[in-house]
Amino acid sequence: MNSAVRYTKAVTGYRTPRRRPVLASQVTGLLVLSSELAKLTRSTDDAHDTDWMKTEKRNTKKGSVLVVDDEEIMREVLETLLTAEGYRVDLAKTGEEGLEAYGRRAFDVVLLDVSMPGIGGLRALEEFLKMDSEAVILMITAYATFDTAIAAWERGAFGCIRKPFQNEQITATIAAGIKRRRKEEERRTLRRAMSKAVDRGEIIGRSDLMQEVFRLVEQVAPARSTVLITGESGTGKELIAKAIHEASLRAGRPFVTVNSSNIPSELLESELFGHTRGAFTGAVAAKKGLFEVADGGSIFLDEIGDIPPETQVRLLRVIQEREFTPLGDTSPRRVDVRIIAATNIDLKEAVRQGTFREDLYYRLAVVPIELPPLRDRNEDILPLAQHFIQKYNEENGRSVSEHMVPDVLALLESYSWPGNVRELENTIERAVVIAPGDEITKECLRPEISDPRSVVSSSHDGASTGAVGEIGRGINFYEEVRRFEIDLIRRALEQTGGHQSRAARLLGMNATTLNSKIKTYNINLRP
Repeated sequence: MNSAVRYTKAVTGYRTPRRRPVLASQVTGLLVLSSELAKLTRSTDDAHDTDWMKTEKRNTKKGSVLVVDDEEIMREVLETLLTAEGYRVDLAKTGEEGLEAYGRRAFDVVLLDVSMPGIGGLRALEEFLKMDSEAVILMITAYATFDTAIAAWERGAFGCIRKPFQNEQITATIAAGIKRRRKEEERRTLRRAMSKAVDRGEIIGRSDLMQEVFRLVEQVAPARSTVLITGESGTGKELIAKAIHEASLRAGRPFVTVNSSNIPSELLESELFGHTRGAFTGAVAAKKGLFEVADGGSIFLDEIGDIPPETQVRLLRVIQEREFTPLGDTSPRRVDVRIIAATNIDLKEAVRQGTFREDLYYRLAVVPIELPPLRDRNEDILPLAQHFIQKYNEENGRSVSEHMVPDVLALLESYSWPGNVRELENTIERAVVIAPGDEITKECLRPEISDPRSVVSSSHDGASTGAVGEIGRGINFYEEVRRFEIDLIRRALEQTGGHQSRAARLLGMNATTLNSKIKTYNINLRP
């Protein structure tokens, strides 16, 4: 018989009547029918595969469960129940098979029968925990082996369920196990992020004060709550903000930094919330705001205390409603953004003075983290200095020793460091560049560090006699004022490690005014 006819009979069930010839037209018709049926079968299979992949992806997202039980009916019952609950389920009929499956990929929860042939449930439990010390193992046992299950519990099992069990008991216990597993994963992520930051030298803190900060960061990182980081300029607020972001589930999403003090108040709202075309003079095209750019991730609002009152109102709405409206638009846009704010001013005092909204303060300070100044953690000065020596050796092709001679270390530890870690970095960079040999000496340090008393006395004398001598010979008043302003600005910037907002506060002027003078006088800022 023709092979095409045989294939048609297999697919359609068609049988050729005995002793009757098959016409060519009949064969052709059946071939067409066979082709259509084959297409339909392939289409149905493809649709089934697509639906299966989508379901598998959803189930994997909710959680994965490995069922290890030698009873086929028990495996089938648990697979049906848990799949219906939205979990990805894999099956194994022995402890050996279960361990092999876990070796290929980790599962959120393992349902492990106590009594099985082979290595058995107790031995398998020990092997699972050797592979993954934080594995969540849920034992299943009959009444007769309940004492054995209790022993397994003591050896590290998450819990045990006796047969026969209620479906609700299984699903509730698995949900609790997956919740614990997620928390452990978040803690591991945080530890890796913190360890990575420490290894890169970005966060250095051996002191008890900084260790307490690290513990608080570990607690707050997995949450969505707003964090307010306070501390003097140069203490490392942005580094802590990055550590919180990198240790959270948002680590793969954007981390957007906004320095509120460096953006003119009239442009700040446009930067944060975006604008439509023609929203204001100069808005020749629509622009996304930084909140929209940070959607799904974190936004770090540095110098939050400097934002104007009208922007404070809009920021409060973003925190409360999780939505904002771009300038010139009428439709609000929803965002999922974690806000981490920082300031070096006393926001409580700003609230009392009426310059900062009280309701916004409490929305921001859900989890406050205060960074200690460098002068309060002397034990961190040496490791910080050694890190900066290594950093600027590499940048400048130097080989200055990281070993600090005692008199130099004593001077560094006795200095008050008003600019904190940023000022220490500035000092060490300068010392590495000008060091005449392979070590930092007292002469490599700035005068206010190496001999602070002489700097104080000379500044008092110079303020009176120097100016008088110059006036006696005749001076250009405006040039002298210009030089005096430049000197004051440079000193303030040096004291604060180049931080304009803090320097402006030291000088008693607005940050925008200071920025304008820096541009007018062409004062070079250190990076």
